[in-house]
Amino acid sequence: MTSVDIRQQFLDFFKNKQHQIVPSAPIVIKNDPTLLFTNAGMNQFKDLFLGNGKPVHNRIADTQKCLRVSGKHNDLEEVGVDTYHHTMFEMLGNWSFGDYFKVEAIAWSWELLTEVYKLDKDRLYVTIFEGDEKEGLPKDTEAFDEWKKVISEDRILLGNKKDNFWEMGDTGPCGPCTEIHVDCRPDAERKLVEGKTLVNNDHPQVIEIWNNVFMQFNRLKDGSLQPLPAQHVDTGMGFERLVRVIQQKTSNYDTDVFTGTIAVIEKITGKQYDFSDTKQAIAFRVLADHIRAIAFTIADGQLPSNTGAGYVIRRILRRAVRYYYSYLGYNQPLLFQLMPILAKQFENVFPELNSQLDFVSKVVKEEEEGFLRTIEKGLDKFYRYFSTINKHIISNIPSKSELFSIEIPTTGILTKENYPEIFNQLVNLGNTEEFINQKISTAKKIYLIKGEMAFELYDTYGFPLDLTLLIARENGISVDEVGFEIALQQQKSRSRAAAVVDTEDWINLQENSVSKFIGYNNLDGVTSVVKYRKVKAKGKEGYQIVLAETPFYAESGGQVGDKGTLNFDGEHIIVNDTKKENNLTIHFTEVLPENIEGTVVAKVYTHLREATSIHHSATHLLHAALRQVLGTHVAQKGSLVNEEQLRFDFSHFAKVTDEEIAEIESIVNEKIRENVPVIINEMNKEDALKLGAMALFGEKYGDVVRVVVMDKNYSVELCGGTHVGYTGQLGFFKIKHETAVAAGVRRIEAVSGSVAEALAKEESNTLSSLRSTLKNPKDIVKALENLFTENSELRKKIEGFEAKQLNITRKELLQKVETINGIQFIGTQIEVSNGDALKKLCIDLKADIKDFVVVLTANVEGKAFVAIAIDETINASKGLDAQKIIKEQVAPLIKGGGGGQKLLATAGGQDASNLGLVVEKVKNILTFDFQ
Repeated sequence: MTSVDIRQQFLDFFKNKQHQIVPSAPIVIKNDPTLLFTNAGMNQFKDLFLGNGKPVHNRIADTQKCLRVSGKHNDLEEVGVDTYHHTMFEMLGNWSFGDYFKVEAIAWSWELLTEVYKLDKDRLYVTIFEGDEKEGLPKDTEAFDEWKKVISEDRILLGNKKDNFWEMGDTGPCGPCTEIHVDCRPDAERKLVEGKTLVNNDHPQVIEIWNNVFMQFNRLKDGSLQPLPAQHVDTGMGFERLVRVIQQKTSNYDTDVFTGTIAVIEKITGKQYDFSDTKQAIAFRVLADHIRAIAFTIADGQLPSNTGAGYVIRRILRRAVRYYYSYLGYNQPLLFQLMPILAKQFENVFPELNSQLDFVSKVVKEEEEGFLRTIEKGLDKFYRYFSTINKHIISNIPSKSELFSIEIPTTGILTKENYPEIFNQLVNLGNTEEFINQKISTAKKIYLIKGEMAFELYDTYGFPLDLTLLIARENGISVDEVGFEIALQQQKSRSRAAAVVDTEDWINLQENSVSKFIGYNNLDGVTSVVKYRKVKAKGKEGYQIVLAETPFYAESGGQVGDKGTLNFDGEHIIVNDTKKENNLTIHFTEVLPENIEGTVVAKVYTHLREATSIHHSATHLLHAALRQVLGTHVAQKGSLVNEEQLRFDFSHFAKVTDEEIAEIESIVNEKIRENVPVIINEMNKEDALKLGAMALFGEKYGDVVRVVVMDKNYSVELCGGTHVGYTGQLGFFKIKHETAVAAGVRRIEAVSGSVAEALAKEESNTLSSLRSTLKNPKDIVKALENLFTENSELRKKIEGFEAKQLNITRKELLQKVETINGIQFIGTQIEVSNGDALKKLCIDLKADIKDFVVVLTANVEGKAFVAIAIDETINASKGLDAQKIIKEQVAPLIKGGGGGQKLLATAGGQDASNLGLVVEKVKNILTFDFQ
């Protein structure tokens, strides 16, 4: 069976068991602050397990894109090195929400594996939860009894809490689980060692393929367990491992999930994949794996960046680049060339990559090109450091002959494996291998990668820390990670550290109540509190409140959350923000009312909502105009909609010209003048897509969607946001800025409604003021051009006068030379129009004197400027350093800063009163240090 067959048979099997087959959720998580990426199949159903929503279907099956490279589940270091860990992987899953439980889940697992996939029953083992006395949890006898019906008891193994009790996190739904393991070893090995002794012992051929989790409890913050009101089944089967077992391969990478990609890499690089553990073979596996994580995450809307989820993707991409650069000898962008084969392979199961193939390919290519420009310099720094270590090793190994010379290796640490010929030379000199290895081990401890060096590789050369750790680990040396973090935090003074948020358990006032949003048609409503909790963040306390019904729109789809008030019987509580978390609409307040269990009147700030809705509707009009003017390749890549403006990020690989911006504005304003009715309908998702509704990549849509239509021939989009009734309510639309955001992504900031009117008024006032300043010319553009021309001509004349004056000043300074301890010294304050003139004078004076130290200062409009020049011979013989003097002696005196080189440095500061002291300070150095 091909991997396509295996996946389809799983889905067909559960469809026949009355399961609804649903698409994969995006790999990038939204509305869940605890996760960056989908890391398990259950993530998209988390709100159902938490009781925050009601399932449309009680039985579901799917294949889910997952990513595990950050946080608790981080397999990045193993990926490529072994044959079964992955960054992105597929998780096949079947789910029951309060429907079937252990009996059916276990029976169906066995039926699928043994009767459909025809796996050898003699190779299968299962584990069940053995219980935990401290938790007061008994052995899972129900699962044990069910398994006894299909498998012998000696193949039912007991597992501890770590292996067989699954938890969503520190709090939340959890329960015992039963795992299915398969022994893929050859029969000869199986006869020697019993398979059950290798289960859960990290044997590469005795692996877990399926986990059935039985959600029975809710973990509270105090650690206690509460029974859930409804019991659920949550299963996950690793697709790549399943294919490997069915296709009888010893490695996931030998299956057709990866062989197509590996074949393309072979063709591109001219290298062969040999199924070994060499660096070259690992590089093939790294590329075949990493390209999937990179491609599908970008397709789902997460661009590489320097923070958060974007930085995780950049790290994965740069790890891949390093492998093909170092071990496949390929120094051009390679990853983007793998996109077509990947898009074709998954076009029927994950079509979002194929739909955006050009965009994703271009983003990846630009990222590769950017890193390739610096990787050589970064690796060179490693090599120079390795050379230092190797010199230390060899210099500490005695040689019998002084004439004997050993070449110092520079591309890795000296070991028998890396440099066998050199190692044997050392042995031939009479040194034992044990002695040499001891010297190597000592050197590695002394010459660890210091935190400052690791940070420089990160900051200057773009090496993520885990890439530095990888290269260091390959050479058997350590990295000072603590030192790296210290350097990183010092450099990040411009960025605030992420605030630690401490949330308490929810206090439930209404069990099993689901919050309902009524804010599309109502901006106020009478309701009650369902639950609330205290939150501590950034040293402040606040509260999160969930209402039974709420008119407050929770931040989503780029639209900010509503603000307003909650009136508890005359006590007004201000709502500062509204967000969505696991399908809950959460209202953020600073205080709680005295009586939270009474009736509450929820009221949204009308003026903020209306202004925000105007900008949201304007965003739809803008999106359609962009596609009309720039092309249908334009797709939304991010947005922000609030009462002040809209910000729209979109895929496009060129700057939007002024002419194009004018045309876009014209189209949008024409639609506003047409006063098109904004029609909003709820319908089946498939019907909406047939209408031509635009769905955003990376968004998760339910079976029923909201379709916003502003002229069916112009703008039809799936959208959950709030909108105006007619486009005429927008009044006027104006683009403020157009800029680049990332590779292949542009950003437009625009305004509409009263905000656009205010902007137009402001620009009109500015133009009137400018016209008045220019004496009301008939042609203001011509008047400005004449002014700029006149200014340029005057500047040239001034520069000519300044050059003559500097030449006069230079001659005058040469008359002030005094000799101090054999040094020709010039130190004085002069009059110049800018600080650069001091530097130019210092450079000009070098042609006229030798063995000199020059200190020139100036007071320019109350600000201090200093330049110091030192002759090369004085620097060499006396050790005087201009940069050091500037930073240590001069900058504190003038309350400023500066820098430069050892022969020429400058400084600027706020205090010009001490310029005389600056000259005396340097003069004293010459007078006292060299007597």
